[in-house]
Amino acid sequence: MLCKPIEKAVNEQIKNELYSSYLYLSMSSWLSAHDFKGMANWMRIQAKEEDLHAMKMYDYVLDHGNRVELKALDQPPSEFKSPLDIFEQAYRHELKVTRMIHDLVALAREHKDPATEVFLNWFVTEQVEEEASADNVVQQLKLVGDKGNGLLMLDRLLQQRVFTPPATGGAA
Repeated sequence: MLCKPIEKAVNEQIKNELYSSYLYLSMSSWLSAHDFKGMANWMRIQAKEEDLHAMKMYDYVLDHGNRVELKALDQPPSEFKSPLDIFEQAYRHELKVTRMIHDLVALAREHKDPATEVFLNWFVTEQVEEEASADNVVQQLKLVGDKGNGLLMLDRLLQQRVFTPPATGGAA
């Protein structure tokens, strides 16, 4: 069994991961409505990844004989200024999620729970990738500007992103 503070914190992170999915779907909707179908695809794939993160944590709680308590999600923003605004917000959101994961690791250490700490190491590594991926698009958008062929080419490039479940056999 997980101790109550860790059970509560992982349940909170499940909510945070689901909110991330919800946020990225909102961003995808805005991008799609503004004819950035490739960028919208990128965000939809990101939403799927966040759903898998939530389910990995969900299963972890249940596997320890604890209970998952789903919490209400806040409404994500639905209006944005531009694709750059969206990807900058996504990058800042990933930085925030990284801090949350690091706080969970610290809690696991505080409660002398090495199994949870090992479990969370996957998320620590994943967040490095998540931050880099969002920041990469931000930097590309800054290079191409908000109009012109470069923006259209980047949109087409982001259309190529496909969802690839992890090969580890886990729910991640």
